[in-house]
Amino acid sequence: MDLEYRNRRVLIIGGSYGIGEATAHLALAEGAEVAIASRSEDNLAAAASRMEAALGRRPQTIVADVTQPGSAEELAGRVSDLWGGLDVLVSAVGGSIRSAFAELSDEDWLGNYTFNVLSTVRAIRAHLPLLTSGEAPAVVMLGAAASKMPYAHQIVSNVHKAGLLGLSKTLASEFAPLGIRVNLVAPGRTLTPLWTNRADKIAAEEGRRRPGDQCRRRDRSRPALRRE
Repeated sequence: MDLEYRNRRVLIIGGSYGIGEATAHLALAEGAEVAIASRSEDNLAAAASRMEAALGRRPQTIVADVTQPGSAEELAGRVSDLWGGLDVLVSAVGGSIRSAFAELSDEDWLGNYTFNVLSTVRAIRAHLPLLTSGEAPAVVMLGAAASKMPYAHQIVSNVHKAGLLGLSKTLASEFAPLGIRVNLVAPGRTLTPLWTNRADKIAAEEGRRRPGDQCRRRDRSRPALRRE
């Protein structure tokens, strides 16, 4: 496979595991220069080691928590020092709260908004100057199919993922004159430890068992998919 990513500079926020790690793995395999960012230094080191073992190449690792004010700007400074510009920005940050609507507080709504939406807004805003000098620059957001087909008891994430969809469509138009492509990828439920753990919890609540053995099988040469 040749995706024409050789030597392109790719930053993946939320790249220490899950879909973010799988994206970083593919970009490295395609010859890109890759940096992964995450809140956890341990997770970053583990992901980088997995990629190095599989590919013989290791991504740059940067500890950053874009849910915190100022962190995205610090991350952009590190990327600028590293490469001087940026070709691809991937925001793979997000999560959900499993709860009925009546049980959610303002803090639940605001905290998850910061996690799912504001973190991506901050990341794009901070890296926009670097992208404008990039080669065929692109922004990719990781959304969810729930933005169009909501999941039960995940109203907070459903609403915020729909917000990311609106953000992507708006920025695609606004950034077009700058030559920056903007896309949102909206996967459905992906077989990850996050989802298998959640399925186990739901099954326990309903007095059932999840047939997990066949679901837990995966190609051990590929990174496990989890969401941060």
